[in-house]
Amino acid sequence: MSKYIFVTGGVLSSLGKGITSASIATLLQHSGFKVSMVKIDPYINVDPGTMSPFEHGEVFVTEDGAETDLDIGNYERFLNKNLSKKNNFTTGQVYLSVIEKERRGDYLGKTVQIIPHITDEIKSRIKEVAKDVDIVVVELGGTVGDIEGLPFLEAVRQLKQEVGSSNAMFVHVTLIPYIKAAGELKTKPTQHSVQELRRIGITPHMIVARTEKPLPKSLKEKLADACDVDRDSVIEAVDAPTVYQVPLNFLNQDILKPIARKLDLGELHPDMSEWNYLVKKIISPQKEVKIAFVGKYLKLKESYKSLIEALIHAGAHLDMKVNIDWVDSEELEKMSEEEIAERFSEVSGILVPGGFGERGVEGKLKAIKYARENKIPYLGICLGMQLAVIEFVRNVCGIENANSQEFDPDTKEPVVYLIDEFIDASGEKQIRTHTSPLGGTMRLGGYECLVKEGTKLYDAYKTDKVIERHRHRYEVNGAYEDLLEKNGMIISGKSKEGLIEAVEIKNHPWFVGVQFHPEFSNKLRNPNKVIMAFVENAYKYRKC
Repeated sequence: MSKYIFVTGGVLSSLGKGITSASIATLLQHSGFKVSMVKIDPYINVDPGTMSPFEHGEVFVTEDGAETDLDIGNYERFLNKNLSKKNNFTTGQVYLSVIEKERRGDYLGKTVQIIPHITDEIKSRIKEVAKDVDIVVVELGGTVGDIEGLPFLEAVRQLKQEVGSSNAMFVHVTLIPYIKAAGELKTKPTQHSVQELRRIGITPHMIVARTEKPLPKSLKEKLADACDVDRDSVIEAVDAPTVYQVPLNFLNQDILKPIARKLDLGELHPDMSEWNYLVKKIISPQKEVKIAFVGKYLKLKESYKSLIEALIHAGAHLDMKVNIDWVDSEELEKMSEEEIAERFSEVSGILVPGGFGERGVEGKLKAIKYARENKIPYLGICLGMQLAVIEFVRNVCGIENANSQEFDPDTKEPVVYLIDEFIDASGEKQIRTHTSPLGGTMRLGGYECLVKEGTKLYDAYKTDKVIERHRHRYEVNGAYEDLLEKNGMIISGKSKEGLIEAVEIKNHPWFVGVQFHPEFSNKLRNPNKVIMAFVENAYKYRKC
């Protein structure tokens, strides 16, 4: 029978439940177990796909095309494996499924209620992930006491009863605040949070205490006694120089000992040597390089979570610190060419990530023009590739009104356009128009890219075929392909249906645009090759 570890959060949000969950899962994986993870999000949205990045941070895309919470990205990066749509579900998905079953008559005329119908749906989704693995780590989003989280807590309480106490464990992540005026760490918020959990019917077996300062032994013992956990089951989680240090910090506190005891796992000895090596390279690299990150969601850096992590991972494997210079694309719009040159005078590479909508586009086009003309290594992702094509058509090919239908649906030169139909990742034909619902008209998930030999893209991947993940509505218009190539742009990647997947520029040290999101397939132990090639070339052609 599979084992379950349920991770809840108390006191307030953003304590690091996701990193705690991923760290525990990583240590168990390195101990030889087959591990998977589930993130439960209590919001009513079916998925985060239509949420603003300022509202929810990055939307992570799995290879099978699910738009998920960004914690799924953390899970993949820690576990070095691809997860699927099964690994993340929301209140919206649960209620939608139950309502559809009720409409079909699946409940045989019974009154449909939170218990048992909603809780049964939640349990069945968790059990589905557990089918082929030894241990499932389940993170419950939100904070204990939130009204929207109650059905999920009740469901996991029931699941513990069903699988038996030796097969289920509850870990509670909570805050130990430091009151500066009093010079004291306070345990009362944690005590109240655990009391609320108990009221719901759940008694935690472990406390992971987020704290700014190390916890003295006496305070750990006080917490253990007040929360009714074993004294070796109070684990401190202090701020770390990198999130990848957290599993090692937990291991140093023997976190696996109480977990193994509770779940009857035997003695555990994880091999973290490779992990430890990479963490050291992240914390103390020998080289460094400065990359300009030209975006428009900079008020919430988690909008670009996977891409930031991909740059860190690439740097770790190159023994290099990647210093990110955040550049607001809207500010670039107001600058002259001289001011643009000054703004980028100290960077060794320019990165333009994906995005939606017209805001900040002209600033990104200025950054792309500067990178192209001044031979600065450039990586354009999704919109960053589309804009690289538009900039090239305008300023090299001489078609000044070249545009994207996303910004001007009536443009006479639709270099980037909305194709009427395409084959999705599951092989189904999808129809899309300007009036189609946003969530249902994107190319989502893993698609094959055929890589042209002799290109920078081929040098990076060392193969003529890769699968990378997509999240976009618009495509580069193939009708302009001959014009592009005649003027010095190389089409270095295409889908098997002939859609343009990647472009490069001749006579440039390293200028690559890709329609897909390489950051989504990136892992700590297996960094994405095109992002690593970009960082490597930025260092190679760096400004001394």
